[in-house]
Amino acid sequence: MGKQAAKRRVADNEAVATATMLRGSAQKLNLVAASIRGMKVEKAITTLSFNRRRAAIDVKKVLESAVANAENNHNLDVDNLVVAEATVGKALVMKRFRARARGRAAKIVKPFSRLRIVVREVEETV
Repeated sequence: MGKQAAKRRVADNEAVATATMLRGSAQKLNLVAASIRGMKVEKAITTLSFNRRRAAIDVKKVLESAVANAENNHNLDVDNLVVAEATVGKALVMKRFRARARGRAAKIVKPFSRLRIVVREVEETV
């Protein structure tokens, strides 16, 4: 009985992976995500491995998850995958305060972000 399966939101030659509660601002995460857009997956993973930013670790995990989804769930060839999209958005913001002089307080903002990576299989041209 049950529900019908939802239609795929991406094409048949694409696979998706998302991370929803990544600690860090969307602006900083987008700097890392922008560096891999349009790259072949193998080169993107190498680039992220040597990137010194803390956000590169999370981006690499999501990219590897997208590659695993493409291989295991959609039977795509890993050697022909390209990072089609790497989008970053804002999630919640934890608000804290810090006691300051003369009874005042200063606001501390601890943002979270979400990341969505789409990998696409492209035909090899010789």
